[in-house]
Amino acid sequence: MAAHINTHALPFLPGNSFNDPTKSRYHVSQTLDYKNGYALSKKPTVGLGGEPIHANALNEADLNELANFKPTMTYGQAKQAPPEQFIPAHVAFDKKVLQFQGYFKETVYESQSEYFRVRPVKIYYYLEDDTIAVIETQIENSGMPQGKLLRRMRLPKDDATGATYHYKDIKVNDTVTFYGKVFHVTNCDAWTREYLTSQGLVVNDPVEMPTDPYEEDRKARNAPKTFTTKPSFDKLNQFLTLDRKVLRFYCVWDDRDSMFGEARPFIVHYYLVDDTIEIREVHLQNDGRDPFPLLMSRTRLPKNLYDVPPSFPTISMEAKETEHGEYFTPEDFMINKTVTMMNRRFLIYDMDQFTKEFYKFNYGIKNFDPVPVKPPARDVPKMYIPPYNGFGSIEDSLGSCFHLAPEPPRKDFIKMLGNSSKNLRFLAELDENDGGESKDRKFIINFSLATDTFMIYEQPTRNSGRISGKFLERQRIPRPGSDINNPDFYGPQDLFIGNTVTVFNRRFKIVDSDVFVLQYLKENAHRFPGIETTIKSLEDLHSKSLLANTMPEEAFASEKDKEAALRQLADQLRRAHFTRFHSIRESFLKLNANRDQFILPDELKYFIKNLNIPVNDAAISAVFAVLDTDADGKVSWEEFVDFIEASKDQ
Repeated sequence: MAAHINTHALPFLPGNSFNDPTKSRYHVSQTLDYKNGYALSKKPTVGLGGEPIHANALNEADLNELANFKPTMTYGQAKQAPPEQFIPAHVAFDKKVLQFQGYFKETVYESQSEYFRVRPVKIYYYLEDDTIAVIETQIENSGMPQGKLLRRMRLPKDDATGATYHYKDIKVNDTVTFYGKVFHVTNCDAWTREYLTSQGLVVNDPVEMPTDPYEEDRKARNAPKTFTTKPSFDKLNQFLTLDRKVLRFYCVWDDRDSMFGEARPFIVHYYLVDDTIEIREVHLQNDGRDPFPLLMSRTRLPKNLYDVPPSFPTISMEAKETEHGEYFTPEDFMINKTVTMMNRRFLIYDMDQFTKEFYKFNYGIKNFDPVPVKPPARDVPKMYIPPYNGFGSIEDSLGSCFHLAPEPPRKDFIKMLGNSSKNLRFLAELDENDGGESKDRKFIINFSLATDTFMIYEQPTRNSGRISGKFLERQRIPRPGSDINNPDFYGPQDLFIGNTVTVFNRRFKIVDSDVFVLQYLKENAHRFPGIETTIKSLEDLHSKSLLANTMPEEAFASEKDKEAALRQLADQLRRAHFTRFHSIRESFLKLNANRDQFILPDELKYFIKNLNIPVNDAAISAVFAVLDTDADGKVSWEEFVDFIEASKDQ
C-alpha cells in the first residue's frame, strides 16, 4: 500500500516526506555504454531500486506541439513563408579547416644537457564534422618519430560529460588538453582569425613560441666555424708588457665602529700582469698582533663574492673565475675612495710614485694629494727595566724584558772565528794584604780575545795542601764599585804589571805575562782604549827577552845578555808546563810526538810555535842546547826532568 503513495505530490514540508520501511531494492541503473570503442552516457529511465522517475507532466509530444504552435486562431492565418533551401554540413563546410599553431613540452629525464624539449604542432579543426587532427612538424635528423600525433577524430573533453571539443574551446594564448597531453596554442592563420571574428569570438594576440634548448645547441654546433681575430693587447702581450709592474696603494681598514675595533694600516698590491690583488698587513712596533705578512694572498678578487648561480655547490666547491661576473680593475682604486674587499672597507689615502705615473698616463688624473688618516697618538706607557737580579749574565736577563719569548744574546761570530785560539795570559799572585798563607799562590789569568771573558787557574805547588786547577769559571769580571745594571768590565788595559785587580773580593797583583801578549797588544792597540800603560809595563818586563827573540846572535852586547835572554825563554817554557799540564810525564809526552822517548829539535820548535811565543830559530836552537846537556842532538827523559826541576833552584 505504501508503495503506491506518491510523496512527490505533497508539498515538501516537515511531516510530508518519509522513508519507506518496506523498501529492500537499492540498485542503480546502468548509465554508461560503449559504441565503436567510445564511452557514451545515456539518460536513466528508472530511479533507485526500479522506482519510476517523476518527470514533467508534459510529455515529449506535448512539448513538440507547443513548440510548433502558431497563433492562427487569434491573428488569423499567416502568410506561408517560402521554404529555405537545405544545405547539408558536408557541403556547406567542405574543405573549410581552422588551423592553430602550438606546442607541447616533453620532459627529458636521463640527460645532463637538457631538462625538457619543445615540440611544435599544428592543430586542424574540420568544420564539416567537428573533428580534430594534431600534426607535429617534422624536423630533419631529429631522431624522434614525428608527423601525425592524433588522427582525425572527435576529441572528448576530460570533464566526464561526454561532450566533445568545439572550435570555441580552442583559444589563442591558452591551453587545451587532449588525452592528458597539454597543448599551448600560440597563433592561428589569417582565415581562422577571420572566421572566428565573424562568429563573434574575440581572438587573442599571438605569443612567441619558446625555443628548444636542444635545438639551439644543435644549431650552435652545426653553425659554420668562425674565428675572431685576437686583439693586439692579449694575454701574451699583457705578460710581456706589464710583467713585474705592480700598483701599490696605502690604505686603512677603519673598524672602529665595532667593539674593540681600530684603524689598521694595510698595503694593497695590484699586479697588472694578471689583474690579481694582494693585501699585506703593516705591522707597527708593539702593536700586539702576530706578525702575519698577508691578509689575503694574491688572487683575482670579485666585487661580490656571493654573486654565484644558486645551483653552484659553494658548500663543497670554490667558485672559479667563470662563476663571477665582475672583478676589480685599476679604475676601482683611487685616493680618497673607499673600496669594499673581503667584506672590509678600505680607505685609500696614498699611492707610490709608479702608481701615480700609471694613473696620470692612462686616466689623465693629476691630483694625487694624500688624505690625512693618522689617528691620534695613544699614551704608551714607558718601559721600565727591572734591576739585575744576579742570575746569569746581564744581556741574558735583558732578553726577557725586550722579547715576549726570551732569546739568547747575539754573539759576534766574526770576532769569535778570528780569535778562537788567541788568549792573553798573565801571571798574578794574591795581594799581601789578603793573608800570609796565600803569598806563595800563583795564578794564571787567561783573557779570551774571542769572547772578552776571563778564566783564572791556580798553579800547582808541591806539598802545599791546596787543590790547584780552575779557580774561576770563564766570565766577564766587573770593576768594583760599578753600577750593577750597567757594569764596567775589566779589560787588557787594566792588566799592566804591578796593578792590583779585584775579582769578587779577591785582590790579584799582576806580576808577569807572555811575550805574545805584548806583540798582540802592539798590533791591535786601536781595539783597547788606554792600553798604552799596559804596553809600556810589558816592554819594560820583556826588554831583554824581546831582544833575544827578534835579534840574531851577533846583536847581543855580551855573553851575559845572551844568557839572560835565553833564561827568560826557558822560563816561558817552564811556565807553559805548569799552566797546561798536571805532571812532568804529561808534558814530556806532549813534546815527544813520535813516542821514541826523546825530544827532537823539530818537536821543540813545533811546541814553541803553538805557544804563540815569537822567537827565531837561533833562539830555539840555543834553548835546545840548554836542554841537551850531553850534546847528543836529542833530549832524554832525565834531561827534561832536570830542566823542569831547575826552576826550583832559581
